[in-house]
Amino acid sequence: MRHRPIIALLGVDGSGKTTQARRLAAWLNGQGAPARYFENAGGRPIWDALARLLGRTDGRALFGCRAYVVVEASMRWVAVSRALTLSRLTGRVAVMDRYAYCQYAIMRARGDRGERRVRAAFRRFPAPDLVCYLSVPAGLAQRRVEQRGRDREELDYLVAFDEAYRSMPEASSFVVVSAEGSCEEVQTALRATVLPALAQFRVDGGPRSRLD
Repeated sequence: MRHRPIIALLGVDGSGKTTQARRLAAWLNGQGAPARYFENAGGRPIWDALARLLGRTDGRALFGCRAYVVVEASMRWVAVSRALTLSRLTGRVAVMDRYAYCQYAIMRARGDRGERRVRAAFRRFPAPDLVCYLSVPAGLAQRRVEQRGRDREELDYLVAFDEAYRSMPEASSFVVVSAEGSCEEVQTALRATVLPALAQFRVDGGPRSRLD
């Protein structure tokens, strides 16, 4: 079975990945191109909340650095695997909020060891048909995270996270989309980026969509 198009949105915390991915999937559905949003997170809010309940500062302090990478990467692997399976079974475009690249980047930003082993575990997953990197200045990303009121990020970490994404060998294939503007402006730019990538697919498997 030919895989459905896979669109992955990447970016540092505060870049707007989740909001933009949800809106993009909804827009594609409205255009007659069946799509589904998938969140492929590593579970940091869960582990950090559990750690605080147990008197630790965060998930890394709870599990230890090496074990935390295993837990985080495993949770992301399961999420991506589930997303790809559901996309194939339902014939929908997969709009991915994060992908395997996010795991590699976050490990580089933290200075974790074991990227080669993690890459080997994720190797079975196909490369997305389109990867959009939502680019945003670290200071703006930090303010957005603080405005959410759920967590906070250090400026130095956000800078390192951005540099980690850009340092990966796959980075040359990413389409960089500025995420500095309003939600509507970023979404408009994303749609303009996605349309050409979908043109080569008959995305709905039935009557032609408005995108054909």
